[in-house]
Amino acid sequence: MTEPLHHHDALIYAMVTMSAVDRTMTDAELARIGEIVANLPVFAGYDGDKLVQTSQTCGEILGSDNGLEQVLQLIRSALPKKLRETAYAVALEVAAADLSVRPEELRFLDMLRDNLDLDKLTTAAIERGIRARNMVL
Repeated sequence: MTEPLHHHDALIYAMVTMSAVDRTMTDAELARIGEIVANLPVFAGYDGDKLVQTSQTCGEILGSDNGLEQVLQLIRSALPKKLRETAYAVALEVAAADLSVRPEELRFLDMLRDNLDLDKLTTAAIERGIRARNMVL
């Protein structure tokens, strides 16, 4: 990859990786990614027609040797510090999409948190907010 990653792509990489980390990309997770890209202000100006290609490129990187580490480095290098919490939040939204979070997803969240230099108090607050937003009876 010769061009630097755009911050939109980095956020999409965080979501796609969250969905793929347990080797099962559910319809609910894919739908949530689409909803996030279509509705979050951070994606204003993003060409939604690029979503599939960006997701496929992320998947190709993930499938290569040391792919997860490469994706984490790309996410970190493309995101300004003020969007690092957003990356964690959108990854959590994808994890919550199917109303169950698997151990692989928890491990990826730990890796993402560490990679983005987010403190545990901040991530706990984000987690609690998303848990409350996705709560069902």
